[in-house]
Amino acid sequence: MTQPITPTFHKLDLEEIARAPGRVVVFVPADGRLDRAARRVDRLTRGALARLVASDAFGEMKPGEAREIAFPAGMEAEALQVVRLERRRDRAAARKAGAAIGAAASGKEVLVLAGAQAGLEEIALGAVLRAYDFRAHKSGKAGEDQASSLAFALTRPERAEGLAARIGALAEGVFFTRDLVNEPANVLTTEEFARRLGALEALGVKVTVLDEPALAELGMNCLLAVGQGSRSPSKVVLMEWSGGEKGAAPLALVGKGVVFDTGGISIKPAAGMEEMTMDMGGAATVAGVIRTLALRKAAANVVGIVGLVENMPDGLAQRPGDVVRSMKGDTVEVINTDAEGRLVLCDIMWHVQQAFKPAAMVDLATLTGAIIIALGHENAGVFSNDDALASAFLKAAAAEGEGAWRMPLGAAYDKKLKSRIADMKNVGGRDAGAITAAQFLQRFVEEGRPWMHLDIAGVALRKEAAGLAPRGAAGWGVLALDRLVRDAFEQEG
Repeated sequence: MTQPITPTFHKLDLEEIARAPGRVVVFVPADGRLDRAARRVDRLTRGALARLVASDAFGEMKPGEAREIAFPAGMEAEALQVVRLERRRDRAAARKAGAAIGAAASGKEVLVLAGAQAGLEEIALGAVLRAYDFRAHKSGKAGEDQASSLAFALTRPERAEGLAARIGALAEGVFFTRDLVNEPANVLTTEEFARRLGALEALGVKVTVLDEPALAELGMNCLLAVGQGSRSPSKVVLMEWSGGEKGAAPLALVGKGVVFDTGGISIKPAAGMEEMTMDMGGAATVAGVIRTLALRKAAANVVGIVGLVENMPDGLAQRPGDVVRSMKGDTVEVINTDAEGRLVLCDIMWHVQQAFKPAAMVDLATLTGAIIIALGHENAGVFSNDDALASAFLKAAAAEGEGAWRMPLGAAYDKKLKSRIADMKNVGGRDAGAITAAQFLQRFVEEGRPWMHLDIAGVALRKEAAGLAPRGAAGWGVLALDRLVRDAFEQEG
């Protein structure tokens, strides 16, 4: 797994600034007032910092943005990074400032002159998350570990007690998710995915892997039908974190884990199909959340369940027109084999409800292209039968800066799923495609069970760096779901 930088925190020493190698970072507010460390930097650079702050370039900077002075005179550093940050700032601005630091940190020693800055945890978390770089499949120097060091010099270092551990728990969960989503499908097969999840046992997570005979015995025929054209065996993995009161009903997190999606017999166009290695993004997010909860010893009971399959065209693959019977007992007419994620989810959703009677259930899936048409790449679609659960999640997502937007559900959409020969079809047509997909899943939610469906097709993978994520896997949802657990499901000890 890609290892996050572990930030360190020490007493501010003005004498170390001149001899610090690598990169030095100073914060300056819009009014240009320099703190002790910044004044020291200005003296060392013979007024270069003050000239930058007085320039139009600094005036045009937005909170959290940065400019650099290369090889500053009077300092051993290769670069002086000047970050505009107000004394009174919100979480988003502090994280943006951190992201500017992390984006430029690759392979360098970084000294952050934080002094008495507020929002230290957010700055440090932003830096650590943005410094992520997936190099597992590059060769030569490009594939070498570009380890950075990130040191914060503080007026009162005691206020950072325990901070590195808290940041590390969040970062490891996000990095675990990003690594899984970034892996190519010939590496992250269903078996390898299950093996990596099994390693969570070292953190105190109970992991159970169900193979195809066990899934057939349980009646997970919808899930098995998706993978029957692949040589990679379908698997379901259960991850149980029991940090709360013994016997208390858990929160269930359910993830779609299609390690590669060709579309099956309803094959996708070739252009862009290489990105379908990310069709297991829901399962990866569930895994990342479980890792974070275990690392921080969350006082909550949470069970994660993921369905790991590969959707391939083959002589044994399911066909359009096939009818399969779900674990619940309902029959589904498969109109389009590329609408396979809901077939995976419906069986594992039913199983986790039968086995654990969860207090609430949240499923995550890169489910529909329709949600991208509706919301683009800035927001995940949120569908829920429970206003309190949806509101709690939206509040958590907003606090963590992870875009989410509530979408409608309604009985009027159900008629689009009506089948002539079975209980339902697996698709309802092009219009309202994300909503009809959610309506399909809702049929597998027990009466009275709080449930939320997160369609993350637009936010799991980014074509360009944005926010706290570089280009590629974003790790969206780990921070928001961890906060949801803390706010709504964790028990005070």
